[in-house]
Amino acid sequence: MSTGGDGELIIANEFASVVVRKVATRNGERLEIRSLGDDAHVIRLDALALQALTWSDPLTVGRGLETPLGPEKTAADKETD
Repeated sequence: MSTGGDGELIIANEFASVVVRKVATRNGERLEIRSLGDDAHVIRLDALALQALTWSDPLTVGRGLETPLGPEKTAADKETD
């Protein structure tokens, strides 16, 4: 873990690297989490969304890693493309 500019916090391991920072929006403060990987995804979470994470156990949250970019297409989905 290290700090970047403007209060950014960089968290990394051998699998992933993210930058976490607090941002002000017109709808209030958010925690912004940005992937430093090839596809550089960004999410901004408000206090309620962050609190909801605390209600979940790590296994529930980790289920999102099974298909992190959404469910894979089925054969029927591929035929309609």
